[in-house]
Amino acid sequence: MLLNWLMSVRAWWLRSKYEKQGFWSFKLTCRLCLLAWVFCCSAFVHAQKPTSDETGASAEQSKLPAKVAPIKFAEGGKFKMLYDARQRPQAVLLAGKVFVVFNGDARSTSNEKGRAFPMLTAYDVRTREFTAPVRLAVDSSSDHHDSPIIWADRADHLHVLYGCHRTPGVHLISQSPVQASTEQIVWKRASQIAPKLSYPCVFRMANGKDLVYFRTDGHTSSWTYRVSTDNGRTWGGPSADVTDLDSGGRLDWSSYQTKIPSADRRFLHVAYTDYDDNKHDADPQRFYNPKYDALVSNEWKYNLSYLKIDSESGVVFNSEDARLRTPLNIESSKKLCEIWDTQWRGSGVPPVLALNEQGEPAFLHVLSGDSLDEHCYYYVRKVNGSWRKTAITKSSHQWNSGHLACDRSGVLHAYVVVGQEYLEGGYMDRHGGGRIEEWTSADGGETWGMRRRFSPSGARYEDWRFNNVQPVVNADGTLVHGMFIFYGWKHETKPNASAFLVDEAARTGS
Repeated sequence: MLLNWLMSVRAWWLRSKYEKQGFWSFKLTCRLCLLAWVFCCSAFVHAQKPTSDETGASAEQSKLPAKVAPIKFAEGGKFKMLYDARQRPQAVLLAGKVFVVFNGDARSTSNEKGRAFPMLTAYDVRTREFTAPVRLAVDSSSDHHDSPIIWADRADHLHVLYGCHRTPGVHLISQSPVQASTEQIVWKRASQIAPKLSYPCVFRMANGKDLVYFRTDGHTSSWTYRVSTDNGRTWGGPSADVTDLDSGGRLDWSSYQTKIPSADRRFLHVAYTDYDDNKHDADPQRFYNPKYDALVSNEWKYNLSYLKIDSESGVVFNSEDARLRTPLNIESSKKLCEIWDTQWRGSGVPPVLALNEQGEPAFLHVLSGDSLDEHCYYYVRKVNGSWRKTAITKSSHQWNSGHLACDRSGVLHAYVVVGQEYLEGGYMDRHGGGRIEEWTSADGGETWGMRRRFSPSGARYEDWRFNNVQPVVNADGTLVHGMFIFYGWKHETKPNASAFLVDEAARTGS
């Protein structure tokens, strides 16, 4: 329509010119053409203004630069489509592509859990486009613990491990090294890592070692690790497990654990919470919480403990660098490793770890407050020999799993999951969710301020919840600064979640 109008104006101008209607008529016509041209350009620019189908708003409205708006790369996810901090990594950058694994292609079930397949997709960093997701297994699973993880070995082969919940799982390896020209990955079965694994996390350590840290069976079982020095062909472990809290006559004591390697990749830093799982001779009174004067459940984990493992010698140390006898039971753990007695304030997910500006471990921990419906994120670090805790902001659930990082200038970044009120709902909501915000601190964690909303916004995502923000890692296991994945959902009972990637790596110089 606009083009037709411009053509009409041009025809009128030509007619007036050749009919010698005079200078003023010609000048007026030029002005009309100029105005029309400005209007046309404005409309074109508005039409081309970068928007995000994922945010439902323009980049300006979402408070994020257009080039870093979250990219939705998968749909049809079930509960924990992308996993919380206990099971990582799920995205690795290799040969110019980010390979992401997740639970997808889900279908509903009568118990709301849904059944999903382990899936793989790849993101081209140069074109900023994703490949169509593909299934990695023939059979689906309703167990969210079966979620896949992915890593690269030193020969540039990709490895995937899925189906791990008190089972050996399925370990796959790419048949050939992955290169920039690789268009399709052919997988083959790789060696068994251990007879049973739950919550596996993989780290590339120093001196040619790959380390998988995991729980050996159910809730009350021990935590340990296996090491490979031949790119995952064979695996060996320590003579004694690291922790076994319910040993030594203290039945049912359990823990959830998270890990991060030291900067030199020699040590593995481990943080964990503890709780009574109340399985043997179960008694509801064992769930009594004196702070809240209420019977709770095993969804609440308490206290915060820390240890580190020397991957060269296998020796385990506490925060005072005292050598520990393993496996640690609940008594020795509390005496030697506990760094925060939370006084019956509880969490669900264990803390995420990061290395601060000094290269020392620090923690982002969500914890209940004056009631079981109130929560807060804390930044925990060691200062002058004592563990200091600083509140960052309120949260909406004990299972809200965030991310913590320290950038090259020493600024701390906490990616936290928040909401107006405690989240209660169907199966999809059982481990929290909300909007993701980025909070920063430039003074070593003493004070914090909100920088921006990080998750999608706008009318399209008004009723969505997001959770489990996590980093993308390089092939060597280091973080890709400015690149993250997370997932979100709208329906509290339907397994139709979506997964998102934020790519700010170009802005951060990664």
